[in-house]
Amino acid sequence: MNNFLFVAAENDALANCKAGGMGDVVRDVPRQISEHGDKVHVIVPAYSRLHHGGIPKATLNFSLRGMVYTAELFEVQPKKEFPNIFHYVLHHPEIEPGDIAHIYHNDPEEPFYTDAIKYFIFCTAVAEAIKMGAFGDVDVVHLHDWHSSLLLFLREYHPAYTNLKDIRIVYSIHNLAIQGIRPFSGNYSSVKNWFPEVDINYQRLMDYRYQDCINLMAVGIRFADAVHTVSPSYMEDVMKPSSPPEFIGGEGLENDLVQAHEEGRLFGILNGCNYKNINKEKKGNIYRNTVKALFQWLQEESKKYKADFLAHTGEKIMAFVEERPKFIVSSVARLTEQKFYFFKRSPEAFVEILKRLEKVNGIFMLLGTGAPEYEELFRDLSYKHKNFIFTNGQSEKLIDSLYLESDLYFMPSLFEPCGISQMLAMRNGNPCLVHHTGGLKDTVEHMVTGFSFDGDTYDEKIKNMLEAFDVALDVFENDKPTWKKIQAAARKKRFTWKKSVDEYYKLLYKLS
Repeated sequence: MNNFLFVAAENDALANCKAGGMGDVVRDVPRQISEHGDKVHVIVPAYSRLHHGGIPKATLNFSLRGMVYTAELFEVQPKKEFPNIFHYVLHHPEIEPGDIAHIYHNDPEEPFYTDAIKYFIFCTAVAEAIKMGAFGDVDVVHLHDWHSSLLLFLREYHPAYTNLKDIRIVYSIHNLAIQGIRPFSGNYSSVKNWFPEVDINYQRLMDYRYQDCINLMAVGIRFADAVHTVSPSYMEDVMKPSSPPEFIGGEGLENDLVQAHEEGRLFGILNGCNYKNINKEKKGNIYRNTVKALFQWLQEESKKYKADFLAHTGEKIMAFVEERPKFIVSSVARLTEQKFYFFKRSPEAFVEILKRLEKVNGIFMLLGTGAPEYEELFRDLSYKHKNFIFTNGQSEKLIDSLYLESDLYFMPSLFEPCGISQMLAMRNGNPCLVHHTGGLKDTVEHMVTGFSFDGDTYDEKIKNMLEAFDVALDVFENDKPTWKKIQAAARKKRFTWKKSVDEYYKLLYKLS
């Protein structure tokens, strides 16, 4: 039996421990490994909350900032039990919950200042736990994004953790744009401050653009035994330089990725989607679930600043309870540049979509929270357009209803490492309209399982996005047999974790 350790910042197998798609992956891959008959330990930070009710497993003492730090390892209950999967959280009072999903900190003044401190402590404690044998003899450690890559720095340079050299360490990139860049020295949140005893190889650790800084995403790419992007097309994309906004590629790390590829360490393997134990909402609950969510948020202190807007959305929804629209377009995502850059830069294109929907008695439903300027843009558009329903919050039940009851799922991502939303929509037989990039290329085929757009220039992309939208509306309105065929093909597509994890075993884990 092989013994795995997954190290990540989020894990959706635990309640309230997810901010994005990485949480889904860290939930689903261990389940598939367990089906292989192997054993998996999954560890995330406790964020001062997830350890409550857990079973204390170990007290860990390790050196940071030239002094002894003590952290506690707890085993915790997952949402669902699976054989041979063990879930842990690591508690230390300085690992605090941030303002993003009570996980990450948003440090606009000095990016990654607080998060780097949290993950320095977390990773060193994990290294100590491995050394102590808290997870037994580990065969493979699987790291996710920059938050966990410090384990590779410790393996390479820290005299106390040379034992990590005996373990195969694999690194998955979920979001290459977020790189965890911090100064080498001269700052409380710097490498030298936290690891004064470590001899640093500046050349091998530095960020090319800010040469007095470490780039933790680069550390993962440079030192892992295998590096993994979450789709084959995204792997091709990241080996080319970015030229925004037309193309988002390697984000300054393309040379490292090309080198990893040349060394036979870089692999693009598509994420899977969960086709078992799915939360099932009843059909017809989409408006009821919206209203329920709105009433709940209206009572929350933290939402008071947008209470007027939430009430305005509730009023709009009531009109559609009486008179159902004929066509629902939906989007569910964090409101960020990655997901909605096209609408932010060209709001007139979004307005054009709403006008075209009006002609067929259609509505656009968007659910999400995120960057303040994106929230503001969509609130403003919602006040102006009665067929745009912007639900400015998070609700699992409503998300399930949107995936179930939309006619077309819209995903105009600027770049997309893999994307899970399109898979969840397709699982319900919803055609998607997507930007032909990254993982969206690998999952949605134009006029076969959905619709896609692209272009050589930004203006061309916007023009083609509107044209693709017209094509989708036209097929829905005037060619029902083709629409039904596309729906059936979307529903039939299977992106299984079994297939992906079989590839992991072969290429990443090197286990037959």
